Amino acid sequence: MVLKVKDIMRIIEEFAPAYLKEDYDNVGLMVGNSEDEVKSILVSLDCTLETIKEAEEKECNLILTHHPLLFIKPKNITTDSLQGRKIIELIRNNINLYSSHTNLDMTLGGVNDIITEILGYDNWKIIEPSNSNENKSENVGIGRIVTLDKPILLSSICEKIKEKLEIQFLRYSGNDNLQIKKIAIINGSGQDYFSKAEKLGADCIITGDTTYHRVSDLSETGIAVIDAGHFETEWPAVKKLGIKLENKIRNLGFTNEIIISNVCKSPYKIYYPR
Repeated sequence: MVLKVKDIMRIIEEFAPAYLKEDYDNVGLMVGNSEDEVKSILVSLDCTLETIKEAEEKECNLILTHHPLLFIKPKNITTDSLQGRKIIELIRNNINLYSSHTNLDMTLGGVNDIITEILGYDNWKIIEPSNSNENKSENVGIGRIVTLDKPILLSSICEKIKEKLEIQFLRYSGNDNLQIKKIAIINGSGQDYFSKAEKLGADCIITGDTTYHRVSDLSETGIAVIDAGHFETEWPAVKKLGIKLENKIRNLGFTNEIIISNVCKSPYKIYYPR
């Protein structure tokens, strides 16, 4: 039985329909041919030159990423730009690239839900419901808000995040002894949803990619912000979804290997003074 790129596309889009994506987003087959037969599949957060090389070395002719390579559509494709070099390398090596982004964040059981579950919360509500006319579910949208059974110290939440996401450090604002009752969780870059989280009564927001002035303003109003990192609040969930996809194709009778990238990493490093 032959597994084609279009089969993987169908499986992913049954789980995370493309119509759930935000208007500004670009999802789907970025580069390639939907009729190509799939060999092995590489799962990564981003499509980097290093990721493409890894796919080539491991004989993967399909890369699945969360972040779309063609988020900003090019005016041309040349080696003069990083984006152009990536596209040319993909085509040169006959590697297909498929991305599932905000639709994968929004969907039931997607990135938002998995990160929330990893942090130990299983009772939540949507922060920003999907406004797609095709959406028939109330359980999809951006961000999750959790009401705790009893308050917990901000410092304790920070420790829990470090442990559950297996990270060495995080940035946060707010008094360590602040009693947290309601937590907003927005994976990746969630700053556009801070106002909505605030209106919903969140006294702590967990996300990544925060800016100084926005966090400063929230701090003044008594709302804590925990910036655990863009990469760190998405990659753990994407890895789990890669395993879920592998189980799905096994149940369908396919034996194609799904490989979780070994080179996918945050661009940030930690400097330790000597």
